[in-house]
Amino acid sequence: MSTAPALDPARTALLVMDYQPAMLALLPEGGDREALLGRVEGAIADVRANGGTIAYVRVGFTEADWDAIPATNKSFAPLAQHRVMHHEDPAAAIHERLTPQGGDIIVRKIRYGGISTTDLDQQLRERGITTLVVSGLSTSGVVLSTVIDAADRDYQLYVLSDGVADPDTEVHDVLLHQVFPSRAHIIDTAELHTLLRAG
Repeated sequence: MSTAPALDPARTALLVMDYQPAMLALLPEGGDREALLGRVEGAIADVRANGGTIAYVRVGFTEADWDAIPATNKSFAPLAQHRVMHHEDPAAAIHERLTPQGGDIIVRKIRYGGISTTDLDQQLRERGITTLVVSGLSTSGVVLSTVIDAADRDYQLYVLSDGVADPDTEVHDVLLHQVFPSRAHIIDTAELHTLLRAG
């Protein structure tokens, strides 16, 4: 059982990041994508039921966004060249099982991190959020970038070990077990359920 401190739901946001059809399609076919979606769906319901905030982050580009990506950007220049992940493409929409509700935060990003190219930090602080529970695809992309950025901004962090996934399972494991623990409490969705009620 985790030794993570209890959560104050009123000051907590669950980040649901890059849960989009195009990102799910990058996961290994042998993995159970439906079970992953189900766990995140359950975490969303738990946080809602306890008065917490849900914040959705998705990646999507406009024509202007693509045009502004320099050729020197090793990761994103190819996306711009091939016009991948247009913000209105159904593949870039938030997955239908995780549909936002009124009052949720929704931001669109154009780089790896959930904070660096959005007003997410501002919206969270306006709501008095000091604690983030992180879920997302992929562990080595949006999750890594956001955890490092959020830690530098002094958020209390929890990473949902069964709410993050990566195409490379070895990298996923290294991040969860060797990198994230110095910045975040590592919990699963069952522990989240317990911690929300202990606050």
